[in-house]
Parts: sequence; structure tokens; C-alpha cells
Amino acid sequence: SSECFGNFLRITLSAEYFEDKYLSFSVVDESGTAWELDEAMAAQCGYTVTYSNWSNIEFRASALSCHSYLEKDVFTVTLEIKASHSPDMKNAVTHLKSTSCHYGLWTQRELVCEMNYMEVSVRREVPQTVKELIEDEPDDLALLFPEAKPGEASIWQIVFHQPEEKKALLVSDAWSAGYGLNTTDTRVLLRIPYTAEQIQLVEDQGVTFSVVRSSTFYKQRWMILMVDTAVGCPVDGVDYTNKTIIWTVPKYIQSLSTGATGFRDVLVEAGVDLHNLTAEEMASRKYVLLNGLNAITMKIPIGAEGGYYKTSVNNGQHGAKYTINLFLEHWWKDDKWGLTKHTIIKEIETPFEQAELTITNNSNLSARIMNVTVGTFLPDVDLVNLTIEGTSLAVPEAVQHGYLTYKIRYVNGSKDYIIQVPFDAPSVKKEYMGVDKRAYTLNVTLEFLTHPTSETFAVPVMTVSTVKDAVLPRARGFCDGKNLHLIITHGNVDQNWLPFISDWHLTPEAAQKYKYSLRDNGTHLAISVPFLSSHVLYEDFHISGIKASLHLTLKDDITLANRRDFSVSCRFSPSELIQCLPNGTVVITVVKLVRLPDLNTSLLVLRDRQCKPSLVTEKTATFRFNVNTCGTSRKVNSTTMTYENDVLYFRPGNHIPAYQLKFACSYTIKQMVHIRYELKKNPPPVVKPGFGALALSLRLFKEKSYSEPYQESEYPVVKYLREALYFQVELIQPEDPRLELVLDDCWATNSQSLNSFPRWPIIVNGCENSEDSYRTFFHEVNYSVRVKLPQHLKRFEVRMFTFVKGTTALQE
Repeated sequence: SSECFGNFLRITLSAEYFEDKYLSFSVVDESGTAWELDEAMAAQCGYTVTYSNWSNIEFRASALSCHSYLEKDVFTVTLEIKASHSPDMKNAVTHLKSTSCHYGLWTQRELVCEMNYMEVSVRREVPQTVKELIEDEPDDLALLFPEAKPGEASIWQIVFHQPEEKKALLVSDAWSAGYGLNTTDTRVLLRIPYTAEQIQLVEDQGVTFSVVRSSTFYKQRWMILMVDTAVGCPVDGVDYTNKTIIWTVPKYIQSLSTGATGFRDVLVEAGVDLHNLTAEEMASRKYVLLNGLNAITMKIPIGAEGGYYKTSVNNGQHGAKYTINLFLEHWWKDDKWGLTKHTIIKEIETPFEQAELTITNNSNLSARIMNVTVGTFLPDVDLVNLTIEGTSLAVPEAVQHGYLTYKIRYVNGSKDYIIQVPFDAPSVKKEYMGVDKRAYTLNVTLEFLTHPTSETFAVPVMTVSTVKDAVLPRARGFCDGKNLHLIITHGNVDQNWLPFISDWHLTPEAAQKYKYSLRDNGTHLAISVPFLSSHVLYEDFHISGIKASLHLTLKDDITLANRRDFSVSCRFSPSELIQCLPNGTVVITVVKLVRLPDLNTSLLVLRDRQCKPSLVTEKTATFRFNVNTCGTSRKVNSTTMTYENDVLYFRPGNHIPAYQLKFACSYTIKQMVHIRYELKKNPPPVVKPGFGALALSLRLFKEKSYSEPYQESEYPVVKYLREALYFQVELIQPEDPRLELVLDDCWATNSQSLNSFPRWPIIVNGCENSEDSYRTFFHEVNYSVRVKLPQHLKRFEVRMFTFVKGTTALQE
């Protein structure tokens, strides 16, 4: 949309339409050339680009801006907007917006204080010759700025009045320094960015002004003329008291009124966003406009209509600032200038105030969904990331982890965010609360981004929902005569509970150390403990058996608080504790009973107190002795012989036993046993043929110690008839001790070809050749330092011979 405000034009772009897009702005001149705007060019040429009302983009242009087209009382500005989804502006969509506005009558002097520049335009006086000024360099403004329509006059140079000196700049130098210059048929204009070098800070009535005092010389035909182009704009003057903005602007400041007297106010108007407000409108908004003798004061309640709150971030904290774009126009007359119009556009932003957010837990217990509302946020905030268990995820990525986010928009533009997560999501912590309840804790950090400042802040969210859905573990216990068993069926609360026997943490490593069995398949935990072990409790001892129990506690993995107790008790046969060996040796193990906690098993003795345990643990003592020792008594009847003894415990200094256990071993005197047996021959071993890669060697040694083989350089070896030859065959690979080398056949030939004739067998079917006059002799191979695998070697001795035909020796 576009609007006209006297000598200003405004184009507003919808934040919603251009949301999440990169933008570039260009101004199109009368010839159709697009001049891309940056901050420096905008301040030099009379353009302002701001964000207002929660990211709406506002473009303002002065009637005398660089590229405006002036015709009669109308000025036209054409704006080109490019929008793209990427910062390199690829595939940008171009929008053109051309707007024309009527401007009113110009006063003698017009001063404009925009947000990024100051501007002064002065009506040209009746030409007067200025002597002793000579133009020393041509500088036609049209050459510098061909898109502007030059008037009959052109600026020659500007003289800046500094406290210590005067500095003159030609048009080209001034333009290069960032100053904006222009002339029309009736006016001379100077535009100065707030960053200009020649700006002075001047205080007037306690308010600081940015001031430039300058004289502009322009040429018209054969004359050089001068106008005063001083300009000043208030920098501060804003106070905040009792939730009220107080803006004070002094009137008739000295820097702008040198040599002038007889000041008289003509008009004071004020408003918001370039709109003038009537007295009734101001009263309805509780604005106050005071036109004092020396200053104009505006009072605006913080939060009043016309302004808006925008999100702000201070040291990572989320807050807000109230912002209002005020507009003040002061018209006055004096005896020097006549009528002056001073227009001030002032964006006022209150100090940061931390904003309180509300986190509401609306979890749906029946649907098992955690539902959390976080807000309320201003429209210039977007949720961009969620930090879940230390990992930052973009909003779309978080969906894959079960996190859904929704926005609720309200009529005033504000919004809340809703986070929905299933109770069973892995990142939701589950904690047993006792009885049948579980607590579900959602702990997530929401990361937000503000527009257009791109500031970020985080909001930690932690909510707890309690649900009656706890399923406790249950157990089944039994014994098999040698072990006690507990099988625990997991519930939904004990996944991280720890098993303890007494105060001993039963880990897989600890279970292996004590030869316990500990298995967990995810649904069941099975524990098996031998009857005789240090973690079994023995409650009583009767002839019917020993009552033993195993107590197991499941504890919280963090606090180690007891969560659930289980136990199994069984009676075991006394025979598990005593062995009566055929050779008359008795082995008896005594257990410590629960009712005797102070019993020291190392002090247990037999009737003969010199007989003490051979093996002692904390809970057991084992005696090993012969039936004819340790005070053992004997009873005999017709069929059996019974030996009896007692295990006794005496407390120190006491001769009466605190504990006594009687035991006996009975041996049968006469017994007939029928034994059936049969003879059965074992089948002979069978060797099945197989295939594989073997590495073998056959070597000739110098003597029967087999310590030194012949080397390759010593061949051929010379031997005499009947002289001994010592051969060794070795299996080199594989080095498998289960293999044994067997020599089946071995023969000699008259040539190097193993299949040639004549040949003579040396070994036949693993034995020496019975037809040989000098039979092969096998040497035994034993383990030694050099021989690690004797079964992999075979050594034999052969007497030297030669092949003959008739009586003649055959040679190859």
C-alpha cells in the first residue's frame, strides 16, 4: 500500500507476504534505470527503509529525493522490490510500485529530521552578486547525477562552518563524502546523513542536537549566489517517567536562528506514523501536547494506541520494548527567514522490560499425550528449534522424534505455541511415584528467533504429569535341590532398578565371581543362587531339612531407595551338608543360622576341640576328618555301623555350648549287590580320506643325531655302498597337534623323475621292505627344543646302494 503525507511518500509492504524472504530495494529513475539502495545511498538520496508494526516493511521517500520525478506540484517515485528465498537472490521475483503524490506550498525554509538523515531546502533569494569568488573547476550537477532534472541554477560549492575553521567542498567532493545536493527552479537542497563528518553535537535547553552549519553557493548564469543551509535535529530529549514517554523539543534553537529575531509560532502539529492527530484524537489516546514558551513537549502513556510492543532480547532474556513513531511539525516566523517548517520524525523505543511467559500443562491422560502451551508471544517471534536431550533440532526434524508444534494466533496478532509429545516418547522421563502412579516429565528447551533483528532466546519447558499406570514387577520362586531360583517378571517401572541381595549390588560381573546365574531378556530377570553360598540365609535346622532363603531387593538406580522386595524359601535335605566316604572320611558343612548373628564360624569345633574346620567362610564351616578321630563314637548292630559326632560352638569364656549340631554316618556291614555286565568290543578306528593343502619337506642329514642337514650347495652328496643315509620327512603346515604324519610308501629311482624306472621300494605300506638285504631302519622322534610336534616328523635310515644291470652299475 502507498500513502502521501505532504512532502513525504510512504510504501508499506506486508510482513506476511514477504515473510521468510530475502529482499532488495531499488529506485527506478525517469530513464528506467534501477538504482539499488544501500544504507549510504538511502541517507544521501532521501530514502528510509524501516520495519514497523511487527515486521511490516516501510519505505519512505522525500519529495526532493534523488530519483523522484517532479512535474508541477506532483512528485513520483518508482520502487523495485526483489524477493527471493535465498540470500544470493537467485530466482528472485520482481515487484514494481510507482506512486505519485501532491506536495503543498513550500515555505521559505524547510527542515526535515528523518531517522537516517537531515534535510534542509531553502527558497532561493533575489540574485545578488558575490564578489571575489571565482569558479576554478567545472562541476555540472547533471554530470554527477544525470537522472535528476537540473534547474537553471546549479550548486557550485558548500562551506561548512566549524568552530575552529571553515571548510569548503566542491559538489563532486561533497557528493563523494555522502552529502545529498539538488536544485530546482526555486529551491536549493542539502541532505546530510547522521554519520557525516561535519556534524556537530550542540546542547540547547538540555537537549542534544545534531547540527550542521553551512552556506551553499550556487551559480546562475553569470552570478554566484549564497544561501544559509544550516540544519539541526534533536538526538535525545526523551525521558521515561511513571510509565510515560516524555519527549521535549526546544523551539528556535540558536544554531538555526543566527541573526533572527521576532519569533512567532504559526502552527504546532503532532501525530503518529506521519498522521496528524486532532486534539480529540490525542485526548482519546491520552496523549498530551504542550506548546510552551521555549519548548514543545509530548507525553505518551507507554502502551498507548499508536505504538506497539516488539520483542527484545537482553542477555538471552526474553522481553519487550514499546515503540512509537512520533511525528512533530513546528511552523514559525522570524524577521530573517520568514516562514520556517521544521518536521521531525522520531522513533522512540522504551527500555527493555522482561516479559513473563506462561507455561500451561494441558496433557490428555486418556490419550497419553503431553500437551503444553507456551506463551504469549508477540507476532515478531517464531519458534525455530527444539533442544531435546542436549540435541538442537529444527521444528520439522523434531517431528521425527515425536514432537509436534502448533501455533494459536489471536486477533491482536499475538500467538501461543503448543507442544505435543506422546507419553511414551524416549525423551520423556518416566519415574515411579509409589503405589500405582508414574510421573512423566517433559524437559525441552524451545529456541525462538525475532524478526527482523534475528535475535534469539530460549525458553526451558519442564512439565510433569502423573498417571495411574504403574505396573510393578512380580516374582516367582522355587528350588531344585541344589539352588534357589527367583524369576522376576518386569513391569513398566523397573527398567532401571538395580537388584541387590542384602546390600550387595548383583551385577553380571559379581554374579560370575560367585558362580551365580543372572539372566535378563528384557521381560524377565532370572537369578539362581547355590544352596551353599554366602548370600543365602539359613533360618532353622531340623531333621526334615534346612530352611534356606534368598532375599532380593530392587532399588532405585539414582536414590538407591528400596522399591520392591522378593524372597524365596525352601527346605534342603541335610544330606546336602554331609558326605560319608567309603574310606571312612567324613566331610560335613555347618551353616550359620540367622538366629545366631554373633556366631563366628572359625570357632566351631568337634567333640575333640582340637578338631577345627578345614574351610571357613562368613556363613559356613567345613570339617574333614576320619571316623576314628575327633571324639567320634561308634554304634554297631547286625547290619550297620554308625559313627556319631557333634559340631559345637562355645562363646568365649563359656563352657556350655551355645550351638550344637549332632550328625552321624552309617555304613552297611553286609550287603549283596547284583551287577550285570557284558563285554563289548570297541570298533576299530576309521580314518576317512580328506583333502587339504599340506606343506612337506624331505631332507638328508649327515648323522643319526639329525642335528645338521645337508645344504643345497653340498649336493650331489657322495656316499659309498652300504654307508648310512639319514632321511627326515616333516609336516610343516598346518601346525595342528591333532595331525600325525604317516609314511605309506617310499622308493628310490635312478633319475630325478619319481615315475621313472628302474625303482626300488624302501618303505612299503608304512613298513620296511622285507625283500631288502639291508632293511630300512626307523628312528624314534621325541619332543625336544628343536622338535615341538614329534608326531609331525618321521626319520629313517637307508644303506647306500646302486642300481645294476647284470654286473654293471646303471647311471642316469
